[in-house]
This record gives sequence, structure tokens and C-alpha cells, in this order.
Amino acid sequence: MTDDKQSPEYFAQGERVGVLTDQPLDRLLDYRAPEGGCFLGAFVEVPLGPRKVIGVVWGPGSGDFDASKLRAVLRVLDLAPMRTEMRQFLERAGQYTLTPMSMMLRLATRAPGLTDPPSMRKILRRGDQDPDRMTEARARVLDVMEEYDQAAFTPSELADLAGVTTSVVKGLVKQGAIREEEAPRDLPYPSLDPDLPGKTLSADQAAAAEVLAAAVQGGRYGTTLLKGVTGSGKTEVYLEAVAACLRKGRQALVLLPEIALTAEFLKRVEARFGAVPAEWHSGVTLTERRRVWRMVGQGAAQLVIGARSSLYLPFRNLGLIIVDEEHDTSYKQEEGVLYNARDLAVWRASFCEAQVVLASATPSLETWANAEAGKYTRLDLTSRFGSSVLPDMRAVDMRSEELLPSTWISPTLKRAMAARMERGEQSLLFLNRRGFAPVTICRACGAQVACDHCDARMVEHRFLKRLMCHQCGATKPVPTECPTCKVEGKMAPVGPGIERLAEEAAALFPEARIAVLSSDLFGSARALKQRIEEIAAGEADIVLGTQLVAKGHNFPLLTLVGVIDADLGLQGSDLRAAERTFQLMRQVAGRAGRSERRGEALLQSFQPEHPVIRAILSGDEESFWRAEAEQRQAAGVPPFGRMAGIILSGSDLAQVFDLGNALARNNGPLRQVGAQLFGPAPAPIARVRGRHRVRLLVKADKGVPLQDAILRWTQPFKLRGDLRLSVDIDPQSFL
Repeated sequence: MTDDKQSPEYFAQGERVGVLTDQPLDRLLDYRAPEGGCFLGAFVEVPLGPRKVIGVVWGPGSGDFDASKLRAVLRVLDLAPMRTEMRQFLERAGQYTLTPMSMMLRLATRAPGLTDPPSMRKILRRGDQDPDRMTEARARVLDVMEEYDQAAFTPSELADLAGVTTSVVKGLVKQGAIREEEAPRDLPYPSLDPDLPGKTLSADQAAAAEVLAAAVQGGRYGTTLLKGVTGSGKTEVYLEAVAACLRKGRQALVLLPEIALTAEFLKRVEARFGAVPAEWHSGVTLTERRRVWRMVGQGAAQLVIGARSSLYLPFRNLGLIIVDEEHDTSYKQEEGVLYNARDLAVWRASFCEAQVVLASATPSLETWANAEAGKYTRLDLTSRFGSSVLPDMRAVDMRSEELLPSTWISPTLKRAMAARMERGEQSLLFLNRRGFAPVTICRACGAQVACDHCDARMVEHRFLKRLMCHQCGATKPVPTECPTCKVEGKMAPVGPGIERLAEEAAALFPEARIAVLSSDLFGSARALKQRIEEIAAGEADIVLGTQLVAKGHNFPLLTLVGVIDADLGLQGSDLRAAERTFQLMRQVAGRAGRSERRGEALLQSFQPEHPVIRAILSGDEESFWRAEAEQRQAAGVPPFGRMAGIILSGSDLAQVFDLGNALARNNGPLRQVGAQLFGPAPAPIARVRGRHRVRLLVKADKGVPLQDAILRWTQPFKLRGDLRLSVDIDPQSFL
């Protein structure tokens, strides 16, 4: 302790310290170090006005506040201090995304009860007395305690292991044969064993795993693109990198794009390492979130499986980050702090000398370009694991198919589905539209039912018997009369949604067991996981799904994928439209034929000669990426140029546009760095939750210091009333 107190990172009692709080103040606050002093990075509780708030000792105080008026830090919290690399990461991420540090700290402390002392629970150990009367049930309980070498148990755990009721256990407690103790609830996670045997790898899997393991063993920063066709066994490869990380005594983080994927993934991890790792996502309890946060900081959680926010956990010794399905758009946070977890994973690793593995069958163009430029290592898995082979892919030219009005399953696709039904195999119909119909229209006056709070059409969800706005979540009953002309009985759904497609499939195959996978239809992550497990076990003949089904699920009996509208993503002006369509179609098609039976993917298209459709069918992915890269480079757009979206919002449209026009007129800092400004213009969805939205777009060359220019440009403008301005660096969505 003496050596520590001589360190510049130690502040003695009464010394001035600078504390970053999670309150919106955008600066450090000076306090006096508490009795016993404190260390740089310590989590502390400090007074702020009449309140007590959480903060982190960020450095020495600024000295510009009267020392006699300084208040003291109330207490140092019983939490592992924030490490230097974590503070550096938060600062860098905040500077890049133009996010105040108070908001960055809030991201890093998103666990309940951090200011509370560790909660306690009752645990049981072997007592020093023998029961006055030994029964068979009591003997089983004591045998279990001996078998587990005096380990601690909860009452329910001990009863389950012994096959008795908890009343037997309570009786032994009263007899003194079992001793009750208080123990912290936030217990360490079970140890993972990296030396348990994994699955037998193919030659190219083994070669890739060896490269990744060597990189992890080297203990230096590096990023690798692990590109493998769907079903090639990328997971088994990067789990060997996790094993190498654990052998080195470091922690690992695996990011997944969808929490519905975690159930199957956790089983694979448990099979490989002998225990279940920590989980961090919206589906875990608040108690478990606190446990994960604390144990990660103490080094008592070796592996975390998590959503994008797990990047902000306080790892003690992070050595590896896996970003599975790195191309997935769900890694971009679109509200609050606007960041891309894929990109921040690379930064997080760079600050703690860790390795990053970006795994995908269809990588993002940004990642592909970084690998082409030599910034990332690239490893390819070119064949499917085991006996499975890639599905046959072909287009169904809808111009030559004969369909009845208001139907969407072509005769060609219907015949293929019937053949699968006869063989006891599964078919998947994919349509990236939730609900029953995207538009409800009045056949009397032509009015469409719109959201009362947004400039968006309401989507009919027939299973829920409601109309829903997919922008703000507002719902209302399906009207029987037109809200505009008041005519009864003229309201009609227009266009297909996944629920309407389910009705059509049920009419075509009345004997089929039909399952619909759409995020709207499941009240909890647990219910969704359970349904996916049932489908994988063969409890459905026809599966209908939205984008959710493209995210890595493994259905062994699935041999046919039918894409209802392969042209859907090609519409609009999004610069990533071709890339996203290519990725989505390839990922969905990859669900077919993942076991011994060969699969087939049929893409229904009215423009099968479109370059993107041709690239999907040919499988010549490298040609597609090169052509897409050339177009982006010629246009000077990401990843070969820089973009930032400026989103203005407010309840008064005129005020919002006045601010946008003022920004456009006074854009000197942007002109100084050669940046172009487009807008202001109404956002494609111009009103959300009653607030009008106006967008501006900044476009600049790759090496331009864009964040600094945007700060100098926007800071002089004072936002009055309910006006809001947010900056989205590297926007993924332009809505």
C-alpha cells in the first residue's frame, strides 16, 4: 500500500481531485479526496447539490475553484477501479461520436445497485453435528455435501442435487448437521476449461484456428476478418481463439447481433468449455446485470456473451473480442449515443493490446476494404463444415409466373414447397416486412391510415388485431370506417406483410404446421428463443420470417428457402442498398441445407437481370465487392470518404427549418476543411412521436478532421425551447 500511495495515481486525503460524473455537466468537478485517500479511476459517490451521484476519479482537480468551498468525496465504492485503457477508450469514443463524457460514463455504468454494498444470500455448508436420526433422504443430502468437497450451496441447489425436498434440508439445518452462512450474491462465474476437447476441425478450419490462436498468444493488438460461407463453422474456429485467450489468463468478449441467438450459442460454449459464461443483454435480469458488471471488473468472469453495450463493461484483462455477423446493422446504435459497436470494438482492443475477430459470410464493405488495404488480416473458409454443401440458388422470374390477385407465392415456389412437405423437410419463406399489410387504404376516398404522431403509414398486425406504427410504436384498433370520409366497410389492406403471407401459406397447405418468426409476435426474448428451439427440433413444416431469420439460426431440417420479394431492398436511394440486399439474400439462402440434405434457394424477382441479383446467384462475391467499392470510391462516399448526418427536431416545424437554414448559411468551418453540406431537407420520415425532423448531410474527404469542424460549426448555435440537434458520424440509416 505504501508504494501505491507514492504513485502519482494516488490522491491523499484532502487533495483536490477531478471527478467525472454521469450528470449532464460536460466537465470534471473538483472535490477533496476522502478519508483514506483515493486512486485514479476509483468509482466514488459525491455530493452534487442536494443529491448523491456516482462518478469516477478522472485526474487531479483543475484548481480553478475556491479550495475552502470544495466538498469532499463521500465514499469510495467497493468496485474495481476503472482502468486506464477504459478511460482512454471512453474519451476516444466520445471525441469520435461527439458525445459528452457524462453520457459515455453512463454507458459504462449501466448496471443497477453499483452504489449498494454487495447483496447477501443464505448459503449452506456441512455443520459439525450429526443428525439425531438418519434417514435415507438425509443421508443423500450429506453424501452430496461430501461428494462436492464441502462446497457451498443454496437450499434449492442442495435439494435438487440430492433429489429431496427443501424441508429435508431445513431439518438438517435445525439439527446442526448443516450450517447456514451469509454470502455475497454476486458470485464469480464457474471456471471455463480451455483444454476440453472441441469438435474435430476440417483442414481449413484448423489452419484458421491456428492463425487466430497464435495472434492471441502474441498478446498484441490486431484485427482479423474471418470470412466463411454460411455453415462453414466460423464459430468453432473462433472458439479456439477464445480457448487460447483463456489459456493466457485473459478475458474474452463475444458480440452477437441478436439475443435470440444466445440460447443455441451458450450450449455450444458450454459443450466446448464445460461451463456457461456470463451473459449481457436486455434479456438478463437486473440482478444478473449487476453480477456480470462486478465480476467482469474483478476478473471473475472469463467470457462474456453480449449485445453491443457489453463493449462498455469494465474488463480487467480483455484479450479478445469477437464480433459475430459483423456486417449486421443492429451493431449501430441509432438512439442516444450514436455509435457502431463493430468499429468501437476495434478501438477497445487497441487500447488493451487485444485481438479482434470480425466474423461474417458477407462482410461489410468497410471491413472488406480494410482487409484489402492490409489493415486487417483476412482468413477464408471456403466450404461448409461436415457433409453439408452450399444450396443451389436460382431466380424465379415473376414476369412469367401466373399469380392470382393478392397472392405472392409463385407456382414454382409452391411446387418446391410441396416436394419438401412430402419428404418431411422444412421450407422457409422470407419477407422483410413485419405485420399483415404495409398500408391500409380506403377504397372510397383513397386515404391511407397514417400514424397520429409520425409521418408514417400504420401497418396492420392481424394477429394482434391492431394497427402499429413501426417508427414510434403507437397502436390503434383496425378501423371499420374510414377516418377521413367516414364510409363504412371500405378499408382494405394493400401489399404483403409476413402475417398475410402466413394466411396464404396456410390456405395452400392446410395440413402444414406453420411458424411465424417476427419480433412483433413475441413478448419476451425467452419466448422467441423457445420457438426457435422448437423449429430446430422439427416442430414446423413451413417457417415464415422477417430479417430475424437471417441471423445465424441453424435449422437442420430446412432445405428450401423462398425469398418472396428479392427486389425489395433495391428500391430507394440508400448508398448501401445493393450491399445490404446482397448480404441479406446470401444470409437467408444460407439457412438451407445446413446438414446432410442439399438445400435450394429460390429468389422471386421482377428484375432477375439486375446486377445485384446476378451477383447473388453467381456466388462471385469478390467481383461484387470490387464493383461496389469502385462505385463508392468514384462517388467519394464511405468507406472511401466521410459522412455525418445532422438531425434537427422540434415540435414547431418553422423553428426547426429556421435552425437548419441558419446552419446552412453559416457553414464556414465546414468550407475551411473542404466539406460539402447538403440540406436542410425534411427527413424521409419527417415526423416521429410528434416531433418534426429535418436533416443535413455533411460529406468530406477521408482524411478531413470532420469532428473538429462540426464542433466549431454547431457550437455557436443556441438551441431554444424543445429544439434538438444530434450528430450521427458515419450514418447507417438516412431516415
